[in-house]
Amino acid sequence: MNLDTICVHGSGNNPDYTGSLSVPIYQTATFAHKGVGESTGYDYSRVQNPTREKLEELIGTLEGGAGAAAFSSGMAAFSAMTALFSPGDHLIVSDDLYGGVVRYFHTIAAKNGIEFDFVNTSHLPEIAANIKPNTKAIYVETPTNPMLQVTDIAACAALAGEHGLLLAVDNTFLTPYLQKPLALGADIVLHSGTKFLGGHNDTLAGFLVTRSEELIEKIRFISKTVGSMLAPFDAWLLIRGIKTLAVRMDKIEENTRKIAHFLLNCKKVKKVYYTGFENHPEFAISKSQARGFGGVISFEVDSRETAEHILNHVKLIYFAESLGGTDSLITYPFLQTHADVPAAVRDKKGINDKLLRLSIGIENAEDLIQDLEQAFSMGGRE
Repeated sequence: MNLDTICVHGSGNNPDYTGSLSVPIYQTATFAHKGVGESTGYDYSRVQNPTREKLEELIGTLEGGAGAAAFSSGMAAFSAMTALFSPGDHLIVSDDLYGGVVRYFHTIAAKNGIEFDFVNTSHLPEIAANIKPNTKAIYVETPTNPMLQVTDIAACAALAGEHGLLLAVDNTFLTPYLQKPLALGADIVLHSGTKFLGGHNDTLAGFLVTRSEELIEKIRFISKTVGSMLAPFDAWLLIRGIKTLAVRMDKIEENTRKIAHFLLNCKKVKKVYYTGFENHPEFAISKSQARGFGGVISFEVDSRETAEHILNHVKLIYFAESLGGTDSLITYPFLQTHADVPAAVRDKKGINDKLLRLSIGIENAEDLIQDLEQAFSMGGRE
């Protein structure tokens, strides 16, 4: 089946004998046994739950993996992934990451003895130069948050394979509808399901998908042990959200292209970061490994005063953290998503007090452009 059909119908029959078109919510903590040694296959919802399993089957099918595990948030999924490693292990990670992941590395991972180096994973020689005898994995966001750098997944996977390393890819920005990292050689795919997969800003979720049955079993053991799995009702919300993933992503892509070109012509905008521009450094890589460019744009304006004026005057677009929902959001990474990133690192990457990030929704593009026009206006039309 095609991906848009899988989004609607899932990976097989629903788990309920009634024929319900909506997957039932098994809102239970525990399951009764008929007798000693007579399990229904379900014992306790921390370990397995039919609603969550249906979602995991769906995500696994969409990503083309051997299996998937659903977590209570994207950070819970990331935490479970890092639990695969031991004190003294070394990871190579993208130097432009969601701020919560950077915070995790500098606090939890460092405390647990995990070594790491931040490198520009868009440049393969930088990755190769940082491989050490104790290196175990490469972790990349592509495109990155918020500077939209792109890593060549297939080339990175080949390098990882040469050195016996795992390659983990955060696919949150593009989703399996637009990009399939496992098919390009990645071993693990991570999602913040809160974003485009859920698509409605109404629940938190995270996913890990792997090519390996052995690896997904290790991840499930970690989830069972630490209790970071997704609750049944939230799993149902994700199943419902994914039904419209294809149509939402198509509309979001269309809107994003229009708004990115609008921003290019704004006098107060000094630079626009969008992977769909042909002058983007990794445009050719994006074209080769993804079917689209996603719904996120970052842009730098001429001053902090302009940035704050825009944030204070948008009306249709919400000034809020997060991304990937039906509603368009504008975020100030400097003070919000990347506030915990060391100032020197922020400055080096261009995450300054003039940078804004847009997550484009499914509204009418012209209405969004008009909202930006009036927000940019500071006593006159810009």
